[in-house]
Amino acid sequence: MKKAALLFTGGKDSCLALLKAKSSYAVEYLLTILPSSHDSYMFHKPSLSLLRAQSKALNLPLLIQRSSKKEELKDLEKLLKKVKGKANYIITGAVASTYQRNRIKKVAEKVGMKVIMPLWGINPEALWRECLKNNFEVILAKIACEGLGKEWLNKKIDKELFKKFLLLSKKYKFHLTGEGGDFETAVIFCPLFSNKIKIKGKIKSESQYRHFFIVEKVLL
Repeated sequence: MKKAALLFTGGKDSCLALLKAKSSYAVEYLLTILPSSHDSYMFHKPSLSLLRAQSKALNLPLLIQRSSKKEELKDLEKLLKKVKGKANYIITGAVASTYQRNRIKKVAEKVGMKVIMPLWGINPEALWRECLKNNFEVILAKIACEGLGKEWLNKKIDKELFKKFLLLSKKYKFHLTGEGGDFETAVIFCPLFSNKIKIKGKIKSESQYRHFFIVEKVLL
């Protein structure tokens, strides 16, 4: 099979992209850019301890490149170069951001790798329903939009809760996939995991519409 690496945030999009790509690609590595702040235009800022637990549950090595906002593309290039010659394809969970897609493709082509985007253009509601159909356990790890209070953090989005989530997205106009930073997700189980992950933590609020779940403990 074609050897690939996955740009991995630990969220629903990268996990679903991995699930969809696994029949055609042999994914050898998880690659994560870890931004210095939550204000990156390109990348989520996931919990490092949760990423490591997800890597273990997927039985895939995790390579991390820390990054500042000003150097994100250079840092992405450094990260891709770590697997050059070991993987020829980069899989990403990009859905609708041409800003993100074009920059990832530009860096990958510079390194000599091809980009695979299994979710590109997918209907946002269909994306969620595919996650639910495949028994994904998804929580919200960050909220930065009107319509979602901090009580939504670390709450598993099951089929019933998704109905409410969908109605709120229509009412308050936040993007159903979290595009543009409206929210970020974390996956604590999917069919590719060897086990469910349990997390404990606390909520940090920076303003009325900006809240984070800070992971303090991960249980495998």
